[in-house]
Amino acid sequence: MQFLRTFFWVLVLAALVIFTAFNWNPVEVQIWTNLVVETRVPALVIAAFLLGLVPTWLLHRGTKWRLKRRIAQLETAARAQHSPVARTPDSSPATPPYTPPPAPLP
Repeated sequence: MQFLRTFFWVLVLAALVIFTAFNWNPVEVQIWTNLVVETRVPALVIAAFLLGLVPTWLLHRGTKWRLKRRIAQLETAARAQHSPVARTPDSSPATPPYTPPPAPLP
């Protein structure tokens, strides 16, 4: 699984490098009427990617953290409710001996 994750990010990085090499053109971005920013196309693409990825990733990590805490809390509560099995002095469980069911009538 770790290999697939690494392979995926290497492919994304390679695609970004190829995109950057072929699109190294300056563009003007008008933010407000009197505010114009001159930047390169790859910077816009990377900024847009991070603008979408980072909040989603933070939401995912927060939800994962909250659910792990909830699961740990429920497991602790379940362990507290579970009573240990009563043991006899010879360390065998205190259960009645097995008796087979009666044979069916002919």
